[in-house]
Amino acid sequence: MMRFFKNLFVEHCPKCNKELETHKSNLLSSVVVKSCPEQHYQKEYHPAFETYIESDTVS
Repeated sequence: MMRFFKNLFVEHCPKCNKELETHKSNLLSSVVVKSCPEQHYQKEYHPAFETYIESDTVS
């Protein structure tokens, strides 16, 4: 049951299905950047705009 709840909150790459890693977050601007370890996919959360930006290229 706990594994099910954990999987609800873990985000995965849509291409390779690996867990996204958070390693480029800027705490001062509150922007959270998650990316695929294989560099397939990147997802950014911007709280000021309350939006996600998803891209296939990782910068």
